[in-house]
Amino acid sequence: MDFDYRRPARVAEAVAWLREDPEAKLLAGGQSLLAAINLRLSEPTMLIDLQALPELNGIRAQEGGLWIGAMCSHASVAASPLVRQLAPMLAQLAHGIGDQQIRQRGTLGGSIANADPAACWPAGVMALGGTVCTDRRQLPADEFFTGLFSTALEPDEVVLGVQFPCTQQAHYLKFEQPASRFAMTGVAVAQVGSVVRVAVTGLGSGIYRWQAAEQALQRRLAPEALLGCVLDAGIAMGDIHASAAFRAHLAAVLMRRAVQHILKSSKL
Repeated sequence: MDFDYRRPARVAEAVAWLREDPEAKLLAGGQSLLAAINLRLSEPTMLIDLQALPELNGIRAQEGGLWIGAMCSHASVAASPLVRQLAPMLAQLAHGIGDQQIRQRGTLGGSIANADPAACWPAGVMALGGTVCTDRRQLPADEFFTGLFSTALEPDEVVLGVQFPCTQQAHYLKFEQPASRFAMTGVAVAQVGSVVRVAVTGLGSGIYRWQAAEQALQRRLAPEALLGCVLDAGIAMGDIHASAAFRAHLAAVLMRRAVQHILKSSKL
């Protein structure tokens, strides 16, 4: 396959190239895009490599929150003392993605822009109520993720990073598909201030906010509050790895375990 390869020095340059060629693709870690190209599922005419852009790197504390640049690798997030201090769930989530090679190459921005229905990062961003910052606007997680492999990003828009609130009251658990370590089902539970958010990944149709569970936990943050809280299997999809009913059952089990972990951690 023939395509043009370019490496911009500024975000504005990358945006200009995207506008110049509608078939161009941004290259972050390449863990999904390069596989799609090899399988002829994607045939870009131009690859725009974002690795050299300093605006997309860096992890830093902000007033009341945490900034993680779009090109930060999973490994760098997992190893960051600042992330472990301000939002430990994100370090734990990043550490559980793929294998060591994938964690070294895969990026936060690439993961959320791809919006794979079994990916871990969308659950973390959604549960913490993160804000995705692009070259032109700020998008709350509820507005950013729009469906299966679908986001609110414009074709010429570049993710700069994500703003997260600081919280110790959060946990992510997933039941892995053994070969890929993608989430057969994954659940992130977070209490940010007085608000509880629950995000489920791996159901097959995109990231999902479990509002019935949120309402139950809002009244009482305890596993007992979730008795009778069952995820409708109609929301999930079945495949060779698990049926829709099994995925729905896993979501309830993982959610109770995540809440129990939060309670146990808060008493330490």
